[in-house]
Amino acid sequence: MDNLIQLDTIEKYNNLFGLETFHPLVSVIDLNNATKFPTHFTVNYGIYALFLKQTKCGDIRYGRQIYDYSEGTITSFAPGQVVETDMPEGVKPSALGVLFHPDLIKGTSLGQEIKSYSFFSYNSNEALHLSEEEKEIFLDCLKKTQMELIHPIDRLSKRLIARNIQLLLDYCMRFYNRQFITRAEANKDILTRFETLLDSYFQSGNPQTEGLPTVKYFADQVYLSPNYFGDLIKKETGKTAQEYIQNKIIDAAKEQLIATKKTVSEIAYELGFQYSQHFNRLFKKNVGYTPTEYRKLPV
Repeated sequence: MDNLIQLDTIEKYNNLFGLETFHPLVSVIDLNNATKFPTHFTVNYGIYALFLKQTKCGDIRYGRQIYDYSEGTITSFAPGQVVETDMPEGVKPSALGVLFHPDLIKGTSLGQEIKSYSFFSYNSNEALHLSEEEKEIFLDCLKKTQMELIHPIDRLSKRLIARNIQLLLDYCMRFYNRQFITRAEANKDILTRFETLLDSYFQSGNPQTEGLPTVKYFADQVYLSPNYFGDLIKKETGKTAQEYIQNKIIDAAKEQLIATKKTVSEIAYELGFQYSQHFNRLFKKNVGYTPTEYRKLPV
């Protein structure tokens, strides 16, 4: 890819926009203070980034999709993601946010929990749209982080900076939960499609050729990232997407065990299991009986 910027330090990002670097591992960003305005650039993130976009100021592409953002939208990026940005000539970007290097959070509670902030891996059409009150909370968290950055360094500095960032991420998780609720009707439509796709998968013979269905398979079918899809299913049903799939497998297995004379191995194969022992373990774990024992139960 032409002109790909390996954005693996805070300083490289600040240099891109002509901003001053106060700390090598973390920076609170205000693009209103930028002195450079690149119009087209592609970056491979080696740091975490979370931005509140103040205005629509160009296109952001993640993968092949245009990021769904406007005024008051949160965009987030994690190490390993490649993002392309196009800005019209003469347009000054307006965004506030925080950048932090993975080294900053090593040995902290945030470092232990960073993978739980699944929105870093959401697709570009799954951005977070904030209310005015939520914007104020976001900005307050940035302000607290910035205060720690300008405070003389002491033995608590790293911990407090990491905790303030974690507070911000926790609020973003809450805001996403609110967004799931306000989009309940759309979410129910996705849940209905998921049910239909699950039924079709087992009726089509796919398990014999493709194996056990995966969360990624169904997320792709409804044009969502696996993380967003999984969070949506969990919010709507109380079960993880994987648990939901396993329940469907168990229900299909019970039906075959009761209604057919197929062997346990034949049923396991038809459901997509490579080894019947795996099927036996999953069935026993979920039902409390082995498939053979379940078949012998009185109807």
